[in-house]
Amino acid sequence: MRNEFGVWETTLHNKSDGSLAIPHASRIKTAIRTKDGRTLVRISPWIRYCTQEKGNPTLDGIFWHPPPEWTYQFKYPVPPKPNRLRIYECHVGMAAPEARIGTYKEFEENLIPYIADLGYNCIQLMAVMEHSYYASFGYQVTNFFAASSRSGTPEDLKSLVDKAHSYGIVVLLDLVHSHASKNTSDGLNEFDGTDSCYFLGGAKGTHPMWDSRIFNYEAWEVLRFLLSNLRFWIDVYRVDGFRFDGVTAMLLHNRSIGELPTDYNGYFGSWIDCDALRYLTLANDMLHETFPNVITIAEDATGFACLCRPTSEGGVGFDYRLAMGLPDKWKKLMKEQDEHWNVGSITYELGNRRHMEASVGYVESHDQALVGDKTIAFWLMDKDMYTHMTILSEYIPSVDRGIQLHKMIRLITLALGGEAYLTFMGNEFGHPEWIDFPREGNGWSFHHCFRRWYLRDDPLLRYQHLYKFERAMIHAEIDHPWLNSKDLFIGLKNEGDKVVSFEKNKLIFAFNFHPSKSFPDYPIPVEISGKYKIILNSDLIEYGGHNRIEHGEYFTMNEPLHGRANTLKVYLPTRTALIFCLDDSQQQPKTTGPTTAEPVHEKTLDEPEQND
Repeated sequence: MRNEFGVWETTLHNKSDGSLAIPHASRIKTAIRTKDGRTLVRISPWIRYCTQEKGNPTLDGIFWHPPPEWTYQFKYPVPPKPNRLRIYECHVGMAAPEARIGTYKEFEENLIPYIADLGYNCIQLMAVMEHSYYASFGYQVTNFFAASSRSGTPEDLKSLVDKAHSYGIVVLLDLVHSHASKNTSDGLNEFDGTDSCYFLGGAKGTHPMWDSRIFNYEAWEVLRFLLSNLRFWIDVYRVDGFRFDGVTAMLLHNRSIGELPTDYNGYFGSWIDCDALRYLTLANDMLHETFPNVITIAEDATGFACLCRPTSEGGVGFDYRLAMGLPDKWKKLMKEQDEHWNVGSITYELGNRRHMEASVGYVESHDQALVGDKTIAFWLMDKDMYTHMTILSEYIPSVDRGIQLHKMIRLITLALGGEAYLTFMGNEFGHPEWIDFPREGNGWSFHHCFRRWYLRDDPLLRYQHLYKFERAMIHAEIDHPWLNSKDLFIGLKNEGDKVVSFEKNKLIFAFNFHPSKSFPDYPIPVEISGKYKIILNSDLIEYGGHNRIEHGEYFTMNEPLHGRANTLKVYLPTRTALIFCLDDSQQQPKTTGPTTAEPVHEKTLDEPEQND
């Protein structure tokens, strides 16, 4: 029958013995008779589980309705919303330690305790919504309500989310509502035999670069479908929020192909797809009203004004936007010799974000490592990573430079780049090379589609140093919260010396980016007088440094400098980063050695969230 909204529906009643009309795990299809007499065979748009037979390019719909004893029962409460997001971006399938597809269960058992021990309080799961083409990295979604079966069942994913919550870690899903797969037999495309059932009709309904379909955000049933999809993942899987992918392509009529707006006329003029803008605003308004602790992040390259202000103020309602200019800045610098780096330009880019709109700072996400690009570690050290990462031989200049800069780049981005921080799985220890999923072009190889965790664990390799520094850096932020601090003063941007220093939340940060010069008794401007101690030193041996700095007492001198009342004189060796705090201001940071993390809720680490 056709309901009041013009949607066709049917009800299948239980059998006489009370059992389901369709048994659990049955393969099911929807057959649609069109006006012109055709019969279309499709998968239901609301299917919750799909499987793919080996050698079959399309998916089969599976009726997922397990009996109560097989249904996962959540055991742990949802953690409170962190006020300082530290995001570990990950892909379950490529988290395996060897060349194959990893599972939800493996991730739950092996990666969640590891992520918690690193100090991250949020995981961002990529490519969870089902997609028939694995090499699309989840960006050609076919089934929006189905969790990818490559890594396990829906119950396995529920268990993963619950395990994360037991450690106080919130879970975000990478959400692709910007476009959809062109597949018809297992996707939404031409579901009713036309090209405009869920999508815009004609040429405007196809993204020319992604070869995918663009939703019709004006249609009521499309809005109901997408909004219910958001609620579904929170209600059924207890995820804590979403990273909205492709927001720029949604907002712009040119679908982010070509130039971007450069002024406010561009943001509010004919460039903007108002239907998509209304959907994003409606989605955020619904999510934040229904789920007050939800977290939404926008992947937007336009810097769209008010994107991250509440809908009650006329904003679009996102909590954060990705600071997409930062990895581009670092990649550009990687192509130059660091003696030519402009430290003023670096600090400007790190702070270049809209007032009162929160950003997620990062050096590299999955985007920076996908085929055609390289990880920051590989940009810095290139092929020398294959032959000169052993501690059994002396540093060669390229590897020494790469390891020292890798640490400094991460730390200054964590310190200045935003109100939240993100890294991609494996980048914490300098994972080499790039990501390339098995596809016809590479002979269906998994060679670049798993994580070489053994590199981090090998005591004879230098990857351990980058990992240990990452853990120390993240735990320094936990023990001395600075991410969302508005107390920032940049004291030095010395182009000749390549030295940057700044104060944030009563901490003193000092960076010497100079490739060859070390500076004894270097004067650092400081406001608060007293005795200071080092809480993080990138030059320690365990971090791959050269142990050139003594961890003694540092006393300020009553000498005004660059707008601050006092001066702190410190030894700044080449390519070194230091953080100081007042000796009596806070407790010593936790040990930086590996430990076994126990489940802990974030509320034991952070203060409750404060409004602006």
